[in-house]
Amino acid sequence: MSADTASRGNRLFLKKSIEQVQRESNAHHLKRSLGKWNLLFLGIGCIIGAGIYVMTGNAAANFAGPAVILSFVVAFFACVFAGLCYAELASTMPVAGSAYTYSYTTLGELFAWVMGWLLVLEYGVAASTVAAGWSGNVVSLLANFGLVIPPEWTTSFVRAVQGDGGLSFVTGGSANLLGAAGILAVTALLVVGISESASVNNVIVFIKVGVLLLFVGVGAMFIFEHQADAIDHWTPFIPENEGGFKYGMPGIFRAASVIFFAYVGFEAVSTAAAEAKNPQKDIPFGILGSLIACTILYMLIALVLTGVVDYSELGVPAPIALAVDRMGTDWFSILIKVGAVAGLSSVMLILTYGQTRVFYAMARDGLLPRFFSTLHDKFRTPWIGTIVLGTIIAVAAAFLPIEILGDLVSLGTATAFGIVCLSVMYLRTREKQLERPFSIPGGGGMVPQYVMVIVATIVLAAFLAFFHYLLGSTWVGTGIKVVGVVMALWLVLSLFKKTRVWIGPVPVLGIFFALIMTGPLVEDIIVKALTGDPIPAILLGSYLGVGALIYIFYGFWNSRLGKGLAQIDDDGPGPSPMEAQVHGVGDSNAPD
Repeated sequence: MSADTASRGNRLFLKKSIEQVQRESNAHHLKRSLGKWNLLFLGIGCIIGAGIYVMTGNAAANFAGPAVILSFVVAFFACVFAGLCYAELASTMPVAGSAYTYSYTTLGELFAWVMGWLLVLEYGVAASTVAAGWSGNVVSLLANFGLVIPPEWTTSFVRAVQGDGGLSFVTGGSANLLGAAGILAVTALLVVGISESASVNNVIVFIKVGVLLLFVGVGAMFIFEHQADAIDHWTPFIPENEGGFKYGMPGIFRAASVIFFAYVGFEAVSTAAAEAKNPQKDIPFGILGSLIACTILYMLIALVLTGVVDYSELGVPAPIALAVDRMGTDWFSILIKVGAVAGLSSVMLILTYGQTRVFYAMARDGLLPRFFSTLHDKFRTPWIGTIVLGTIIAVAAAFLPIEILGDLVSLGTATAFGIVCLSVMYLRTREKQLERPFSIPGGGGMVPQYVMVIVATIVLAAFLAFFHYLLGSTWVGTGIKVVGVVMALWLVLSLFKKTRVWIGPVPVLGIFFALIMTGPLVEDIIVKALTGDPIPAILLGSYLGVGALIYIFYGFWNSRLGKGLAQIDDDGPGPSPMEAQVHGVGDSNAPD
């Protein structure tokens, strides 16, 4: 249906057909060559990155204390269910664009735009967050050699301050120019095009994992020699709540929404469904295995971190570097920091690359200006879009603190996970006979619409109970009234419809845990705004407002699908971020 024949209301929900998506991916057939162990190590390599090097200390210092270990368990469950939903969609539509394409096919153009804009948080803002952590590790490493970089060159314009009332934000006269320089260097590499071999990527993964395992091993020996200090640091394990989300049970869940960042990248296993030898068995193994392995490693790292350094001191951009300095072994300190800088450099590259390719796909669909998909004649890279995005990401790294950047990444990622779970249920409802090389486990089936309303009511009730009993939120009473009225009206309307929809436990639980991840974060932002700290709310509101304006004034009117241009003929989207991890960063369409 074109924009000329559709009503404006329907225009917002125009969808790509499965056939169209499959046509667009015909030029990118993938060989089924990945076994379950390949997928497991792919997942571990993609997951381990910025989050564990950067966000664990922030989560422990500002929210959970030593109980940040439990926060990793909560975040693990939030990822498992969404990961299985990703796997089914990836096996059905093995195309570049991932979640953006899934949303365009199942829920429509408006949701596709929202997903694309959320992926800016998962990739672009994540790259800014990594740059902040990278600069902290570089500063710490150079200090080992007596080189000191002035703090005003490495401190963001907006700074986080921990006070009696919790975390607040103030502005100053500095900027993290070192972090911005790191992003600009990565941008330059992506403009000219680089090609890392699979063996080099494997070496980088080995360095990242090896450094962390070495940190755990040496840290455990240090703790054994200083048991009294470690026990003192771990006591109390769950610090008493000091109001809001500062420690206690509320702090554990708020910290989960922070260290959720540490799991960004696991969906790479899902997007490898088209390359798996036996996707029905190997994809769950890869997803669950990599998540379990990384969760255990993360918990051990958190245990060592909080045992070596008092949790109140860990709110720095490079907490692992701080811990190794406390151990007092120079050679070990240098080794860990070199590994951290190398690993974070790779992560910055992959995340910035991923962001340029998401915008590339959106520009090809007409939702963003064409220059984001314009390829350089020689390098065959989307060079203008890469420069523009790299500059924006660098500015964010220079001006925003790691605490705000990390929250934005977690918020965008969790919301994207919820949309992916909804997409699975929609596609199951509309395309019952579609071939699915991988199907989510746990069962499910077609039910009358009123049953879906009842299930949705139960999920929302559990969500409100979570806020009331675990977080002590004061707004729950009002929330119950609003939800009760809305769901009652929906239930009454659904009784007059014969529509049947598909629901299953895995996507429902995925949506519930996505709410659990986003809820405390959003409440914290709102509470801060109401108590005189509006910076996070202003940033989030501005970001959402800019996205809405771009779609209203450009995307809506230039959508190729809306104009009836179903097939897009060009050089193709290039490799996905997952392919970049496996095969190296570069352009698969570059001439030989």
